[in-house]
Amino acid sequence: MSSTDVTPTDPTPPPSRPKKVLPSLEELRKQHPPREEWSDSSLQFKAIGVVTGEVRFSDERATITIGGNDYTLLFIKKKLRAFESLKRHVETSGQSRQRVVVYPKITHFPKRDEPHIVAFQVVGFDLGQEENAVSGDLGDLEFKVSGFWQFIPVCPTPCITVLRNFTRERLEFMKRAEPGQNVWFMRASHVPVLWKDAPVKPFRFNPKAEKDAQGQPPFVAIKAKFLPQRNVFAFVEMLAEPQEKPPKFLKVHKKDKEVVQEAKKQKRKAAEAEASSS
Repeated sequence: MSSTDVTPTDPTPPPSRPKKVLPSLEELRKQHPPREEWSDSSLQFKAIGVVTGEVRFSDERATITIGGNDYTLLFIKKKLRAFESLKRHVETSGQSRQRVVVYPKITHFPKRDEPHIVAFQVVGFDLGQEENAVSGDLGDLEFKVSGFWQFIPVCPTPCITVLRNFTRERLEFMKRAEPGQNVWFMRASHVPVLWKDAPVKPFRFNPKAEKDAQGQPPFVAIKAKFLPQRNVFAFVEMLAEPQEKPPKFLKVHKKDKEVVQEAKKQKRKAAEAEASSS
């Protein structure tokens, strides 16, 4: 071989980086809530919808940014897998913009002029293959909301009040649960809705009227759109005609509420006594 010949050599390959293993769509879909959670029956109490925005997770909280506003993302115990699945998908895919199926979580305050706070509880998220689920039936920021159409004392905007649908399993749970568990489990959700030309007026309690003359709030089922600039929901269309008779629902016993209120009162007194003695 002459000095001008060049002996080919294999270049040393750069050290390989471990590849991120993304969960398959099938794996992620298996972790979504079952379809029966998204039942399309309008004659049920419900509030469920779809929000799209930038999802972020930190040590303090999880948020989704919609219309320039940050909203807290929450989870309930039975939806923890969906919440963790969303977090894992955002981290592994690097895609923070997500279409998330949620329950609206509205917190009202005793003072009527103090604005309510909106957050969202994660139910699942849309991977683009959920045509038969709620995410395939709703546009961005659209919700299906069914419940009692009424005014509540702490909100100037009329609300659709969403209660717990009746099931025998829930009834048995309530029979065994402590009063505090019942009150927490049965908390109503009051969703503020702008509905200018509603075919029925929202019920308004009249403290001066006799009980028999009060009447009852109508049960309505609508599609509404969340307005982040106002933190309320706006009517889009009716999903069913207003009903005088609601579907069966569960209600907290008055004595359970009294037990919880008394416990809170005693706890507050104990805290005040401890503060004054220190």
